[in-house]
Amino acid sequence: MRPGINVMQILLLRHGIAADTSPSGRDADRALTIEGTRRLKLVLERAKCAGVAPTMILSSPYRRARETAELAARVLGYGEQILQTAALEPGGRPEQVWEELRALRGEDQVLLSGHEPLFSALTAYLLNAPTLAVDFKKGALVRVDMPSLGAAPRGVLRWMLTPRLVMEEP
Repeated sequence: MRPGINVMQILLLRHGIAADTSPSGRDADRALTIEGTRRLKLVLERAKCAGVAPTMILSSPYRRARETAELAARVLGYGEQILQTAALEPGGRPEQVWEELRALRGEDQVLLSGHEPLFSALTAYLLNAPTLAVDFKKGALVRVDMPSLGAAPRGVLRWMLTPRLVMEEP
């Protein structure tokens, strides 16, 4: 991409490791584990060092994704409201997310907190590579730069950061 062109940086952050069950029995109520929070924090601290500073955060309404978004906001210095959207739920469709992103014209860095299998499919969709296989680990963060917000995405993959890459010991 050429300097001077308005590029939206899209950051996809899969929620961290979550409890297997919740007191309510509902999947949507599962919380992050202590280990999931620890690993997420390592990824987010490394991302901050790389210049990640979202101007907008959107989250799935599921508890583990909300907790992930809240941790990202704290670590990355984001002081605005975190917006929740059903488009980021596990069964969401990449096309729905793309339409929400297109409505955010003018934002420089948008961080999305959500789930699999949506995020691997969304990464492929944003890169206009529908057959691309993406191994999107819990707590991983992907950056895709979007030079335009036209009808069909044509993004550029900049990097993927996983908890294992930033942990002191694998």
